[in-house]
Amino acid sequence: MENNNNQVTGELKSGNKKQVRLFYCMECEELARKVAAHSQLITLQSINWRSFDDGFPNLFINNAHDIRGQHVAFLASFSSPAVIFEQLSVIYNLPRLFVASFTLVLPFFPTGSFERMEEEGDVATAFTMARILSNIPISRGGPTSVVIYDIHALQERFYFGDHVLPLFETGIPLLKQRLHQLSDADKIVVAFPDDGAWKRFHKLLDHFPTVICTKVREGDKRIVQIKEGNPTGCHVVIVDDLVQSGGTLIECQKVLFARGAAKVSAYVTHGVFPKCSWERFTQKNNRSEKGFAYFWITDSCPQTVKAVENTAPFEVLSLAGSIADALQI
Repeated sequence: MENNNNQVTGELKSGNKKQVRLFYCMECEELARKVAAHSQLITLQSINWRSFDDGFPNLFINNAHDIRGQHVAFLASFSSPAVIFEQLSVIYNLPRLFVASFTLVLPFFPTGSFERMEEEGDVATAFTMARILSNIPISRGGPTSVVIYDIHALQERFYFGDHVLPLFETGIPLLKQRLHQLSDADKIVVAFPDDGAWKRFHKLLDHFPTVICTKVREGDKRIVQIKEGNPTGCHVVIVDDLVQSGGTLIECQKVLFARGAAKVSAYVTHGVFPKCSWERFTQKNNRSEKGFAYFWITDSCPQTVKAVENTAPFEVLSLAGSIADALQI
């Protein structure tokens, strides 16, 4: 134990590292443990997540006195409206416990794809969520840092108020690392399902050849076509920020195979997959002769990670190391 303490002290002196007390919601326990395993400077803390008989939260932050003057973080998962209120109750309370600084890690910003109005009456819930988070109380160290991975649209940073500092990170380095490990790494082509995905990610993947898909209207239908690029003979990896039903990815896969792709895989940072829609990508349920070789997701959506565990073609690329690094910023 003495050696561990000396190592931590040495790290603090040499690199101005900070010790962080990390709280987490119940869904994120596995990810939180992985984050803590990446650094001796991160210590896990606990919360009693209980409910009253009427269903409302009955919460208790354990050892609240011990976090005074400490750098504190909370790892959240807003997987459904049902769990948001109890987590917000904790998030709003932690900065008031005289902590040195407070960081909220929200890997998946769930309303990010509802960021604009197309006609009068539309409600941009991304703006609503950003305003809620913008009202997190200021800690002794100043505004709260909010760490979010691959938010759907970068302009959403302007939805946040001045009381928080949004830090937008990406899972793309995890994908690049995995692609370099493949036996056919020299045959990789990155495909984007639409212009939006290309704008979002092409600069992070500019050393790979690219294919850009687009949707065109044909009668009453919208079909996927290849706008530019050549997938012939290559292992094509479709890249996007998130997946819901997965319909667009499947249509892209069909077009890529029709144009001569040898393999097709997919990467999304956020595997949302409502109503178990991930099942359509399993080898058992994929009716096409050639399914997805790999489907990479991160652990930003913990419920999906548990659902697809040990199920081909899914592989989980953990954000744990990246989160540990972000907590030192």
